[in-house]
Amino acid sequence: MVSTPRTSNNTFKMVAKTMLNLEEVLAEELRQLGAENITILKRAVEFEGDMRMLYRANYCCRTALAILKPFAEFDAENDEELYNKVYQIRWEKILDVDCTFMIDSTTSGEIFTHSYYASLKTKDAIVDRFRRNFGKRPSIDTENPDYKFNLHIRDNHVTLLMNSSGDSLHKRGYRQAVGIAPINEVLAAGLIKMAGWNCDCNFYDPMCGSGTLLIEAAMLANNIPAQYYRGDKFGFKRWKEFNLGEWKSVKNEEDRKIGSRDFEYEIWGNDIDPEVIQQCEKNLEFTRLHKDVMLHIGSFENQEPPEGHTLIVTNPPYGERIKVEDLNAMYTQLGDTFKQLYGANCDVWLITSDFEAMKHIGLHPSAKIPVQNGSLDCRFLHFELYDGSKKGKYQQDAE
Repeated sequence: MVSTPRTSNNTFKMVAKTMLNLEEVLAEELRQLGAENITILKRAVEFEGDMRMLYRANYCCRTALAILKPFAEFDAENDEELYNKVYQIRWEKILDVDCTFMIDSTTSGEIFTHSYYASLKTKDAIVDRFRRNFGKRPSIDTENPDYKFNLHIRDNHVTLLMNSSGDSLHKRGYRQAVGIAPINEVLAAGLIKMAGWNCDCNFYDPMCGSGTLLIEAAMLANNIPAQYYRGDKFGFKRWKEFNLGEWKSVKNEEDRKIGSRDFEYEIWGNDIDPEVIQQCEKNLEFTRLHKDVMLHIGSFENQEPPEGHTLIVTNPPYGERIKVEDLNAMYTQLGDTFKQLYGANCDVWLITSDFEAMKHIGLHPSAKIPVQNGSLDCRFLHFELYDGSKKGKYQQDAE
């Protein structure tokens, strides 16, 4: 039997996909947006809400990669049963015959061992139903489909979901100039949140590159929704059930909050490469955040952080902009700068994929969180800084 996941006439279950160890951050974002019955999964968060919540989650969540809406669940013991139960779904209620679609599959277990074959059987069932009922079928489009379907099979349990986001939500739309190996926007926002920044102190990236961390911080400080610069590129806008009035209402509600935060601190960026700083300036000017961020050109060890309590979050080069043999020396210089130029007013977080080079920082991290930047296995390191000796710091804490 094919069932439809639904909690009431107006609310339904949704799944927000995210990155490794950003689940707690995303769950809190959804909670603040009004989502209900939140459950943390692996690289995902399940929650409940109505269509307005689906629109709001897409527009506002900084750490979500996609918002999926489950619409069918059933058990299947073999390929034939998968085909038959997919065929039973009333697909004509979901999409029109002249629409395009694609299927992205994930399978695990011993029954369905090839995700591509599961996608093929699902596609065949959909198009065969349309051919039988209408004499023609919707087309496949893997580049820009009207509908993106996710097929998830675990052992014998099958779930079909609609991707309401379309393109991944890390594609914010503000990158006009891109440096070498820029950090993923969703990860950047997640790092800022994991570092505990509540827009209650200065923010500084001493190796800012093309400015992703700076822009995500400035958007947060100004209450700018995560997808404000994305335009109308959302999958749900092509759905038959899309309600333009509801979408405009949600968007207007969130846009009215822009600039409402009383942010009285500074956001600084620095990079040694003038060409990269130009890229950062171009991105900031596009977002109209260039007046909110102060940029400096020079080596990080020569640039002092802003005065007052400052959160430092940075993504040092992994070898793309600096020779590999110089990485260890650069990380040694990083540690020396943390100890000598920064002090108790600074809280430092650093992401790196070079586990050998990070040993040369010369400081013991108080946190070491596994994260993923693209295909790179990384660690997000926290360094608690202090003035004077470590012994004096512990004595002061004891007092």
